[in-house]
Amino acid sequence: MSKAIRNIEPKIVWNHFADLNAVPRPSKKEERVIQFMVDFGKKLNLKTTVDKVGNVIIYKPASEGMENKKTVVLQGHLDMVHQKNADTEFDFDSEGIQMEVDGDWVKAKGTTLGADNGLGVAAIMSVLAAKDIQHPAIEALFTIDEETGMTGAMGLEGGVLKGEILLNLDTEEDNEIGMGCAGGVDITATRTYNEEILPDNVTAFEITVRGLNGGHSGMDIHKGLGNANKIMNRLLFDGFTNYGLRISEINGGSLRNAIPRESSATVVIDTISKDPFLFEMQALIKSIKEEFSSLEKNLIIALKEVSKPKRIMDLGVQEGFIKAMYGALNGVYRMSPDIENLVETSNNVARVIVKDGEIKIGCLTRSSSESNKWDLANALRSIFELAGFDVVFSGSYPGWLPNINSEILNIVTDLYEKMHHEKPHVAACHAGLECGILGQNYPAMDMVSFGPNIRGAHSPDERAQISSTQKFWKFLLEILKNTPE
Repeated sequence: MSKAIRNIEPKIVWNHFADLNAVPRPSKKEERVIQFMVDFGKKLNLKTTVDKVGNVIIYKPASEGMENKKTVVLQGHLDMVHQKNADTEFDFDSEGIQMEVDGDWVKAKGTTLGADNGLGVAAIMSVLAAKDIQHPAIEALFTIDEETGMTGAMGLEGGVLKGEILLNLDTEEDNEIGMGCAGGVDITATRTYNEEILPDNVTAFEITVRGLNGGHSGMDIHKGLGNANKIMNRLLFDGFTNYGLRISEINGGSLRNAIPRESSATVVIDTISKDPFLFEMQALIKSIKEEFSSLEKNLIIALKEVSKPKRIMDLGVQEGFIKAMYGALNGVYRMSPDIENLVETSNNVARVIVKDGEIKIGCLTRSSSESNKWDLANALRSIFELAGFDVVFSGSYPGWLPNINSEILNIVTDLYEKMHHEKPHVAACHAGLECGILGQNYPAMDMVSFGPNIRGAHSPDERAQISSTQKFWKFLLEILKNTPE
């Protein structure tokens, strides 16, 4: 890790971020970071508890003269998305994130950085550790498993927190004040298939799609970025329709909340059709690259002749699978009719695995409208069930409904304008913040969300802006000084 990270201002925040990033913290494997946070709280001689699902809560009394202020909950999540470039050798389960400074940005070496939500967590740690800042009584809530199920927020029982105000530090635009967010549901389609022995006189190819930007499947879904699973299916559909292409294996995408960057497939084609198949594939590849030329400058689609696989997918199942994949919506389903430029409902076709007689397709549907979330989920379910798949909905969580009469929203908005001489962007976002879930057991809690500029979250291009983090830190301290009584 570059020592330069620890010399960036504000040093207290970046040093805590560096300490946090030295601890492996994948979603659903947070044991080490939970213990790290417990040790941190106890070292400061602050009351520290762990609830039954693994959320860590650290309590800090108000600074002198601030005892009459309302208690504030500072909230962030401990887990991070694990993504790396194909050519990067890195073990997320045992290694700390390797960081470097690039101008005004901090990034990782070939992996996600963990600024989502590590910088928010580091800022909360800094408030807890500092002895020279003004603040009301603090309840620091560090939730687990935000990225793959929000189980920490879902498992937090009512009555544990006494705070009346919650500051969520998980927004990725430093001029944005969050007042609402989308809910979501995981969709998993599975089915089995019979494996057939290869016919005679076939040639095998590996098709690879890689080099896509990827990104956050909520915040980036409207940008028209390439989805490796959908691009791969176009190639498979064309090869199957025109040349009888047969599928042996597919491995595409990774996490539900990340736009798929890579996909690979092993297929076979009748040897007699090899040359026209390659000719048409190259024409289709050229067309796809032209479509994405302004957005996906590093897109690579390659075909390589390989050794023949042992088995291929049953023909009837293959046809249904390819057509269902083609029909499954990926991207924006509906824009908000009430908030300009806000995606209301979307879907990410995130993961596709075909191997050893089993198919598994994973999607994440998001929406700030519960009715439209289920409308799109049921549309996807219908498509996959028509192709013989079993479909399961899981991990559903609600959105966070905006409160235009929020006292803390008005305070934070006014402070931002006074500090920066411009109005902040007050908005709901198309991502899954924990505020909506926390609000179920704490309906009277007044909540806003904000944070520093983070780009490329959920991808190896993730980076955090240094100057923006300075802005964010000063803003947080000013808010803590000006909370209501």
